Amino acid sequence: MGVRASISRYLIPAIAGILACMASALAQTDPLPSWNDTAPKKAIVAFVDKVTAENTPDFVPESERIAVFDNDGTLWVEHPMYTQLTFALDRVKTLAPENPEWKDQQPFKAVLEGDMQALAAAGEKGLVDIITTTHAGMTVDEFQTIVTDWLEKARHPRFGRPYTELVYQPMLELLAYLRANGFKTFIVSGGGVEFMRPWTEEVYGVPPEQVVGSSIKTEFIMRDGIPTLHRLPEVNFIDDKAGKPVGINAAIGRRPIAAFGNSDGDLQMLQWTTLGGTSPRFGLIVHHTDAEREYAYDRQTEFGRLDEALDIAPINGWTVVDMKADWKAIFPAK
Repeated sequence: MGVRASISRYLIPAIAGILACMASALAQTDPLPSWNDTAPKKAIVAFVDKVTAENTPDFVPESERIAVFDNDGTLWVEHPMYTQLTFALDRVKTLAPENPEWKDQQPFKAVLEGDMQALAAAGEKGLVDIITTTHAGMTVDEFQTIVTDWLEKARHPRFGRPYTELVYQPMLELLAYLRANGFKTFIVSGGGVEFMRPWTEEVYGVPPEQVVGSSIKTEFIMRDGIPTLHRLPEVNFIDDKAGKPVGINAAIGRRPIAAFGNSDGDLQMLQWTTLGGTSPRFGLIVHHTDAEREYAYDRQTEFGRLDEALDIAPINGWTVVDMKADWKAIFPAK
């Protein structure tokens, strides 16, 4: 064997080993490993690099690095229906023995008979009636216990996993990446604020005080000498569509510089965040395109409709994530 051949025999495997180690090191330092190296990931990294670069015109102080995230369809699964709606329908069945009149009273009759067509015909008013009725008549603490117990037992009808496991792995990484770069992350959802608060810190790393959502009215009551907040069957605030900027202003008090959503319900939040202001702004829409690993839907759906926001995304410079093309994984590994 010649000298050159001998060197090649040992050098090539050594180089291959070095390259493998380098690839492994890069993978370990990649803050977004579940994102493919496509345009959305590059746009996210470029934005974060820009606003964290000190002594540059685009630098944003940490106190102003506010990022807001929708929940349903942006951070966790929202099909075949919103998780909180599934919870509310289960609550109707649980409470039905105490309310025998429901068997003849819509929309509760439709729920008890599994008549989804009649339930849909009840419209938004019917859904509000279900939510306010099944979510009231108890203290805030009692309601949070009911939510926690339900989430421990409930399973998604398609995936057979707890709903809190059906969160999007790429978005978990994004939340952590932003926080590692001085951002304060908030959830701004049309869902009930007290439905989300019991579990968002454990699942997303977002504490309850950084959750903004819809709410029903509460009142302070002394019960057996103990101060309590009692939930009433009346709507207090709907944190959806045009309500989201209002909720952000009331609860956060700062205009975000980054917003993440997936539907027309997030349109005004994206507009409020990105259209105006002197610092760099970032908007991102999660487009559900992966029927095999999750669901594919946009314009023609009852839950998470994405129509107008999808059309104006390129006009406003918003990043659109194609779940099928841009995400290596959808949910965390079991």
